[in-house]
Amino acid sequence: MSTLLINGATLTYEDVVGVARYQKHVGIAPEVRDKVARSRATVESVLSQDRVIYGVNTGFGHLACVRISPDELCRLQENLIMSHASGTGLPLPDEVVRAMILLRANSLAKGLSGVRYELIEALVDLVNHDICPIVPEQGSLGASGDLAPLAHLALALLGKGKVRMGGVLMDAAEALQQAGMSRLTLQPKEGLGLINGTQAMTALGAIALHDAMLMAVTADAVACLSIQALRGIPDTFRPCLHEARPHPGQMECAEFISKLLDGSQLVSAPGELRVQDAYSLRCIPQVHGATRDVLGYVQKVINTEMNSASDNPLVFPDGNVVSAGNFHGQPVAFAMDFLSIAVAELGNISERRIERLLNPTLSQMPAFLAAHSGINSGFMIPHYTAASLVSENKILCTPASIDSIPVSAAQEDHVSMGTTAARKARTVVDNVAHILAIELMCACQAVDFRGPEKLAPQTRKIYDLVREVVASLDDDRWLYPDIRAITELVVKGEIVQAVKSAAR
Repeated sequence: MSTLLINGATLTYEDVVGVARYQKHVGIAPEVRDKVARSRATVESVLSQDRVIYGVNTGFGHLACVRISPDELCRLQENLIMSHASGTGLPLPDEVVRAMILLRANSLAKGLSGVRYELIEALVDLVNHDICPIVPEQGSLGASGDLAPLAHLALALLGKGKVRMGGVLMDAAEALQQAGMSRLTLQPKEGLGLINGTQAMTALGAIALHDAMLMAVTADAVACLSIQALRGIPDTFRPCLHEARPHPGQMECAEFISKLLDGSQLVSAPGELRVQDAYSLRCIPQVHGATRDVLGYVQKVINTEMNSASDNPLVFPDGNVVSAGNFHGQPVAFAMDFLSIAVAELGNISERRIERLLNPTLSQMPAFLAAHSGINSGFMIPHYTAASLVSENKILCTPASIDSIPVSAAQEDHVSMGTTAARKARTVVDNVAHILAIELMCACQAVDFRGPEKLAPQTRKIYDLVREVVASLDDDRWLYPDIRAITELVVKGEIVQAVKSAAR
């Protein structure tokens, strides 16, 4: 596997997922060393002049007015890590923690944080040795960045706290020893350089974005099976209609669906069965396409944020050390709330298609797609599950970014709640994966009544893929394993992979 070189400027969300989920090896670009050395030299020069620098020779937050003596500067940085490691809740998944480590290293690699090169090397070594600190998911306000989560991450570099190494829980000191790494003794500015940033929310956001992109294409593909099962009208996807309202996502979605439906013997002409379809079929490009456009915006925000210096103060090549507010997570908070809303709509409209598939009045098929309904309930209750997830998403889509609460004796009097927004977004995406899996399960059953041989060639690939893991339902059975198996196909991208050629 090739090595990903970080330089503080060119990381993408796909790169993050490659490291976080697939454990791609990480290196540091050669030009980073000199940039970081110049930045560090500036910090040491300013300290030699006995100038006051926030968080370097002062306390933190409201305690910025307290001057710290030169012989206590290193202790100040270690105390910062220990005192701020005060999160709570379940541990973040290892893939999120790996993403956090990568993003923090990449931010420091910009050479604007005043830390030593050795600090970046140590972070990269954590990733490459698969050492994942235990980071509680709750406790960040999203300004001054993700203090609590990043402090838990930084503990491991000091040989403190617990980690998972290769998935095995152990003391951080033991993991460092096994990896041949030494515990760090933090120098002035370095504790602050490790924790004052937006890397928890951005890590969550990058992974949620990747999975949301997958859900957007999956939703199109799954909908095409439902369209055919319901004898839908493909005229609604004609290019001329969408060129008349040229939102990019809408046009892309309509074109993709047209390709997937090409050659189908199950679609109908206007007036053949009905004059026009219900909105959940007819308006797929307008709804799914709007989600695609939102995800394009989120991608710009996430890619910008992961290549930014988001700590405080920043150390510039001209010798200036400036305190400001790049740690404030508002851009990411907005993007994550918007992502939640946009992806939840994929689930909302999917649930409406599930209803049309299962309702005999609307589908002209057996009730709940049970061959012998009455004695069999068919897919009645999977619909309940989908409806439950849709309603849960509506609660989760209440924006976190509109909230704020003052802390640190009102010195930090406005915060972003960006990490809360990102955590919610991740849950929404996961819920939608399950909703789409239930639609796909129902659509395949409906196609069994229509005749799978009549499907468009592209969507037949999806049907066959599902039937490899889940059999058609003749009599009631425990459907949880079926939902789980199809959800695995969805989240692993196998549905999209099956129709990849049409997505180009």
